Amino acid sequence: MIKAFILAAGLGTRLKQLTCNKPKALVLLNKKPLLEHTILNLKSQGINDFIVNVHHFPDQIINFLKEKNNFGCNIQISDEREKLLDTGGALLFAKNKLKDAEHILIHNVDIFSDIDIKEFTANHIKNSALATLAVHSSNSSRKLSFNENMQLCMWKNIQTGEIKKIRNCNEKLSDFSFTGIHIISNEIFKHITETGKFSVIDLYLRLAEKHKIIGSKADYNYWFDLGRQETLKRAENIIRKT
Repeated sequence: MIKAFILAAGLGTRLKQLTCNKPKALVLLNKKPLLEHTILNLKSQGINDFIVNVHHFPDQIINFLKEKNNFGCNIQISDEREKLLDTGGALLFAKNKLKDAEHILIHNVDIFSDIDIKEFTANHIKNSALATLAVHSSNSSRKLSFNENMQLCMWKNIQTGEIKKIRNCNEKLSDFSFTGIHIISNEIFKHITETGKFSVIDLYLRLAEKHKIIGSKADYNYWFDLGRQETLKRAENIIRKT
């Protein structure tokens, strides 16, 4: 069984005035909230069980899903209104709601793409990975570095020079950017020792020394990080053409 965990708790600070009175998940793209686009896309690819985490204007998201009858899906809320837990902390906080899923697809609510989720999931299962990250080539300043087997080895910020590197990873590396879409085996919960607020990327980097944390090159016609207003406009043009 596969469940999707939609990360929708962020403050949406990059969208500024659009999120001063609503959560990022309810910002409109072609007259539909980002959350609706994400759910319907994943539903069209065979996923019907969802966890959605909330923090910023949480009741708006909860009420929106009720009004839409959960889009005919099974949707549970992971309520982080007391404290925003970052991506790793959010995953751990939702553990009890995810425990019956063999694999968990994690999807940022502000990512809009036509990545083939079925193929991505099948590759993850075929490779028996603890986690598989959908990656691509882009101009992002934050890069994930992988060896020839696409095993995660490093994270770096090109602008600041900050590096987080796995020990004993001195092979030739290739850099990619993270798409905001990843899938994990439920087994990962056995290896989480972090508590409170923490990044899931930091978790992956720690686990990659002894476990299979791999990258999978994403194939798509379009991919947008809708955390900025200019990309919202570009994505709307794509929708009009399809």
